[in-house]
Amino acid sequence: MSATVQNQIPDKPVLEGLEAKWDGVWAQQGTYLFDRLRAAELGRDGVYSIDTPPPTASGSLHIGHVFSYTHTDVKARYERMRGKSVFYPIGWDDNGLPTERRVQNFYGVRVDPTLPYDADFVPPFEGNAKSLKAADQQPISRRNFIELCERLTVEDEKQFEDVFRQMGLSVDWTQTYRTISDETIRQSQLGFIRNHERGEAYQALAPTLWDVDFRSAIAQAELEDRDQQASYHRIAFHKTDGSGDIHIETTRPELLAACVALVAHPDDERYQPYFGQTVRTPLFDVEVPVLAHHLAQQDKGSGIAMVCTFGDVTDMVWWRELDLPIRTILGLDGRVIADAPDAIESDAGTAAYAELAGKTVFSAKKRVVELLEESGELLEVSAPFNHAVKFFEKGDRPLEIVSTRQWYVRNGARDEALRDQLIAHGKELQWHPDFMRVRYENWVGGLTGDWLVSRQRFFGVPLPVWYGLDENGDRDYDRVLMASPEQLPIDPTSDVPTGYTEDQRGVAGGFEAETDILDTWATSSLTPQLAGGWQRDEELWNLVAPFDVRPQAQDIIRTWLFSTMLRSTLEDGRSPWKHASISGFIVDPDRKKMSKSKGNVVTPADILEKHGSDAVRYWAASSRLGVDAAFDPQNPTQMKIGRRLAIKVLNAAKFVLSFPVPSGAEITNALDASMLAALDEVVRETTKAFDAFDHARALEITESFFWAFCDDYLELVKERAYDQTDVGQPSAALALRMALSTLLRLLAPVVSFATEESWSWFEEGSIHTASWPEPLDAEGDPDVLSAASAALIGIRRAKTEAKASQKTPVSRAVIVAPAETLEAVRAAADDLRAVGRIAVLEFAVGDELAVTEIELAPVEAS
Repeated sequence: MSATVQNQIPDKPVLEGLEAKWDGVWAQQGTYLFDRLRAAELGRDGVYSIDTPPPTASGSLHIGHVFSYTHTDVKARYERMRGKSVFYPIGWDDNGLPTERRVQNFYGVRVDPTLPYDADFVPPFEGNAKSLKAADQQPISRRNFIELCERLTVEDEKQFEDVFRQMGLSVDWTQTYRTISDETIRQSQLGFIRNHERGEAYQALAPTLWDVDFRSAIAQAELEDRDQQASYHRIAFHKTDGSGDIHIETTRPELLAACVALVAHPDDERYQPYFGQTVRTPLFDVEVPVLAHHLAQQDKGSGIAMVCTFGDVTDMVWWRELDLPIRTILGLDGRVIADAPDAIESDAGTAAYAELAGKTVFSAKKRVVELLEESGELLEVSAPFNHAVKFFEKGDRPLEIVSTRQWYVRNGARDEALRDQLIAHGKELQWHPDFMRVRYENWVGGLTGDWLVSRQRFFGVPLPVWYGLDENGDRDYDRVLMASPEQLPIDPTSDVPTGYTEDQRGVAGGFEAETDILDTWATSSLTPQLAGGWQRDEELWNLVAPFDVRPQAQDIIRTWLFSTMLRSTLEDGRSPWKHASISGFIVDPDRKKMSKSKGNVVTPADILEKHGSDAVRYWAASSRLGVDAAFDPQNPTQMKIGRRLAIKVLNAAKFVLSFPVPSGAEITNALDASMLAALDEVVRETTKAFDAFDHARALEITESFFWAFCDDYLELVKERAYDQTDVGQPSAALALRMALSTLLRLLAPVVSFATEESWSWFEEGSIHTASWPEPLDAEGDPDVLSAASAALIGIRRAKTEAKASQKTPVSRAVIVAPAETLEAVRAAADDLRAVGRIAVLEFAVGDELAVTEIELAPVEAS
C-alpha cells in the first residue's frame, strides 16, 4: 500500500460524522449538480429526470418521508453511476390549507379580509397558540397573514433541507422551487389561462362539498370516509290527498326544511302507485313530489328516501338528474341561515324554521327532533350505529353541501373521450409495482364531477380573474376578465385588468377582483412544468420532459398523480412521465398507518442521529415499492442490521486495502477467479433489479454476497494476501481490490456515506459519479468459491465440536465430498490449509461435503 493511501485511512473508522463531512464535500464539489452542457451533448436519452414530490412545508417531516424519498434517491444514484445526466430537483409545497392552519396555530391569528394592512404588526404568539379557540385568535389583514405564511414556510423549508441533506438525498439543491414563488405563480396562472382558452376551465354555480371550519370548497380527490355514529329517524310525510302517510327514515332530520322530493326505486311495488303524486313535509308543510330513481335502495330503511339540498352526494345526483329545485338552509359557517326557503309559506312552518335559524347542525337536529316528537310525526328512533361520512382529509367536522359559484377544470367525468385518453396514458405508463395501475384506473372510472380548483382561502396562487360590474355594481359572471400571459404573475386584488384603471375597482361599470385562490393541487399538478422550465426555459424542458419517473406515495395517486396526468394530457396530449414508482406506507407495530392525525408519527431527526443515515437508508431500501413497512422505534431491527453493514463496509475496506497489490499483478488462482466469476453474476442480477425498480432485491443480492465475501473468501485468502513471498499473493491482493471496488459501487446507492468514505481511501473523485460496475468476465468456476466456503464452514464446525479455538493448529484433517465437488475443493486446498492451520489436508469421495476427521496438533509442554 502506498503511503498516500495509508495516511487517508483512520486508525479506527467510524460512521459518526460522515454525514456532515460528505455533505460538505458534495456541496463544495457540486457532485450532484445537473450538468446542462453534458446533458445537451448526450441528448434526451442521456438524461434521467425525476419529478420529485414537493413535501408540504407545514410542520415537520416524518419517518414516511425518509422511507419514500430514500427509494427515489437510490434510483437516482444508480442512474447517475450508469452514466446518465441526472436531473433531480426538489420543491416545497408551501401553499394551501395545511399551511394556513399551521400559521393560525403557530401565531394565534386568523384572517379578517376587511382589516387594513399593518406594516408594524407583531404576532401575539410564537409557536404556542394551538390551544386557542378560533374566537380567541387575533384577526389580521389578508396581507399580514400571507406574510406570516411566507415567514413560517421558509423556516420549515430550511429544517426540511437539513434533514434531507443529513439522510444523503443526492438532489441538485440549485434546482429548487416553491409553490408560492413569483415564477411558480406565473406558470400556475398561465396553465389555468390556457385551460380557460381551450374551454377546459369554467365557472359554475353548483352544489359544493364544503368544510365549515376551513370555510372552503373541497374537491372529490380530497375526501375521505370516516365512521360516525348516527340513528335513523322514522318520520311521517302526509299524502296531499289526505289518504294517509308515507314513512321515511333519515339520519339527517335537521335538513327537513331543505326537502325537495321523496325518491323510491322504480321497481318498488310499495311506492309505484305514488310516483307522480305529492306529499307534504312534516313541520314545514311544503308540497314535494314522489319520484322514481334507480339509486334508491329498496332494502334500506323504509325503501323511500328524503331528498334534501343537500344532505349527501346522492342528493346531488338526484337533484341534477331529476331536475329538482334548490332549497338552501345551511350557510358557509355551517349554521342554519336566517331566511327560510320560499317554499315554506305556512305560519306554523315559518315559526318552526325560526327556531332553527342560527343554530349549528348539531343543535338544529336536536330541536327538529323535539318538534317532530311534539307534533307526533316522529314515529321511531333507531339504536345508534356507525356509518361512513364524508370529511375533508385534513378536516375535523363532516362536510356539508352548499351551493356556491366555483371554478372547475374538466377531468373526464363528463367527457368520455378525455376519460379514455387518461386511461390510455395510464396504460402506457410503466407502474412499479404494476398493480398500482388499477387504483388509477378505478379513480378515473369513478369520477363523478369535474375538478373543483377554486378555494376560499388566502395563501396560494390567486385566480388570474376579474369580473365586469353591471350598471348596478353587481358582478356580471358572463363578463370574465382573464389576465393576459404578459401580465403574470398577478394578484387581482391589487392589480388591474387590461383596459381598466384602479379607480374603476368596485364601482358600477367597472370591475371586481376574484378573491379565491387555486387549489394547491392545481399548482402541484404542474410540478414537471415548474421544475423543468416549461414556458420559461424551453431548452431545459426539451431535455427533461417527459420525465423519466414520478415517485410518490400510494395515497395520492388520486390527487397528485391523476391531476398531473390530467394537466399534461390537456396541455401536451401525453403522459408527463415514463415510469411511476409508488412507495408503500409506514405502519406502526400494530400495522396502523402512521399519520399526524393518529398521533403515531415518528420524526426522523432522532432516528438519523441515533442510528446513522446509512442505517436508516438501509431500512428504507430493504422494502420493495408498494409494500407497507412496519416500524417500531423501540426495536428498529432493520436499522441495526443496516448500521452493522455500514460499519463492516468501513472495516472490510480498511482490511482489504492493507494488502499491497504488486505492479503487473494478475488473477492466477482458481479461488480468486471463482470469486470474481461469482461477483460477475451479482453485478448482472443487481443491475437487472435496479433497472426493474426493485432496489430491495438489488440490495438483497449484493448484501448476501458481501457478507459471504467478508466471512468466507476474505478469511480464506488473507494468509496468502499477507505473504508477499507466496506466488499467489498478487492474485489474492488484486482480486480483493477488484472485488472491493465493485462491491462498494454496488452498495453505494444505499449505503452512501460509508461507501464514499471507503472509496476516498484509494480512488480519486466521488464513488457516486464513478461508473457502475460491469461484469469482469472472469474466467473462473463459481463452484470453487461455494465449495471452499462450505469446506471452511466444516472446518470451523469441527473445531467448535472439538471445543478448540479456531486458531488451534490441526495436524490432520479429511474432507469428503462428491467427486465433482471434491475437485472444486482441491482448487482451494492451499488456502483451506492456511486458514484452518492444517498441516496435512486429505480428500476422499463421499455422499456430501463434510469434514469427517480432524486431529488437533498436540499442545507443546511449557
